[in-house]
Amino acid sequence: MLTIDKFYDARRELSKVLRHTPLIHAPRFSEKSGANVYIKPENLQVTGSFKVRGAYYKIAKLSPEDKKRGVIACSAGNHAQGVALGSQVNNIKAKIFVPSTAPISKVEATKRYGAEVVLVDGIYDDAYAAACAEVEKTGAVFVHPFNDPEIIAGQGTIGLEILEELPDAEAVIVPIGGGGLAAGIGMAVKSLNPSCKVYGVQAAGAPSMAESYRKGEVVSGKTVKTFADGIAVKQPGDVTYELCKKYLDDIVTVSDDEIAAAILMLMEGQKLVAEGAGATGLAALMFGKLPVKGKKVVCLVSGGNIDVTILSRVINRGLVTSGRKSELNIELLDRPGELTRVSSIISQLGANVVSVNHARGNIDNDINGCFLQIAMETRDFEHFEEIKKALRAAGYSVGK
Repeated sequence: MLTIDKFYDARRELSKVLRHTPLIHAPRFSEKSGANVYIKPENLQVTGSFKVRGAYYKIAKLSPEDKKRGVIACSAGNHAQGVALGSQVNNIKAKIFVPSTAPISKVEATKRYGAEVVLVDGIYDDAYAAACAEVEKTGAVFVHPFNDPEIIAGQGTIGLEILEELPDAEAVIVPIGGGGLAAGIGMAVKSLNPSCKVYGVQAAGAPSMAESYRKGEVVSGKTVKTFADGIAVKQPGDVTYELCKKYLDDIVTVSDDEIAAAILMLMEGQKLVAEGAGATGLAALMFGKLPVKGKKVVCLVSGGNIDVTILSRVINRGLVTSGRKSELNIELLDRPGELTRVSSIISQLGANVVSVNHARGNIDNDINGCFLQIAMETRDFEHFEEIKKALRAAGYSVGK
């Protein structure tokens, strides 16, 4: 049985290794969502994510006999680092199975903590199958990434910290993959403040817990497609599902584009870097997925271990999704001065042209016609529409 006492026991045990992550007020997200938003920055935690909480607590509570057997785990990267650190501190041998799609940065960080890493072709579920086979073969202790009471209790310490620092919080927003984090925080928060809402957020490309929540039973997704690798799970755990069903008020999904926009705003507004999984809650806030206007809200940024090789692509997608990067397609006459006129209208309205592509008209257009494709930096979608309106008023044919 999982009780709130176990959460407090986990808190005491984790005090040996955890970094305190105090709540941070988030004015930009507050303005965007209409709520009074605070961020719980677990991206600043030891190992760069919340996962160290559950992994370390699970390993610390093993018996001396179990510690001698060593531990095996599977992970997309963050749980792997938590297990590796916990094993290093407790002087235990660790072997961790990681999907080949995991970011190189997470794999290398896990190795630096001294664990043996085995790459498995496929996604998390493939690594899980390989880890289970190794447990059967060796008799080592399996440290599950989410479907385990002690893992859940360790993650749930975040809920205790949130309410100690902000006891009048009206809603807490939590990312969901397999559900260990949401189950732990949901149970902790509802046990101490039943009136506080707890919402879960999943990537639309990996919505297994959201679908299970709606259908009233554990379901497995057919495919997983999201750059938020930390929550790319086909099937939630049975233990975590039951707790999420009991303690969560709703589960919503966000697209990868929305997650990218949230990562961008977090970097610009709070000077914090989140990985895809870590920013799902903020994405739900930004794009109005939850009924939190006017409420005091805590949003968990669960991790910051984003692969730097995709960060520029994420930023670019965030710029496009938030209307900060736009493209115009203009049909006009190919004559001297037209490009200057177009550029003047755009610059007078405060946009910045970053590239121009000129092409002659096709057979369906005027012989002396041409097309301009202009990429611009704009403030938002309203600014972009203002520019298009001004160009049309000047007599230009602007594509939709």
